[in-house]
Amino acid sequence: MKTAWMPLWAALAWSLSAATLAQPKLDEHTREDIARHRAMAQAHEEAARCLESGKAEAECLKALQARCKGLGIGKYCGMKHAH
Repeated sequence: MKTAWMPLWAALAWSLSAATLAQPKLDEHTREDIARHRAMAQAHEEAARCLESGKAEAECLKALQARCKGLGIGKYCGMKHAH
């Protein structure tokens, strides 16, 4: 009976170690950078939805600028950011 569980435990150990190896260790700066990129992408997605809804470009741009304050560069929330 003991030997019947060995392949199961081996497979479980392998899958856990493979999952751990697949996740790179990221430093704090990199995690913050990722968060900024996601926030900028979300702001741009909301701007696109705003335009799709038929609202005026000026209104959508104003919302984009408010959402991107402190994240992006320039009045169009460029994907460049401060380091």
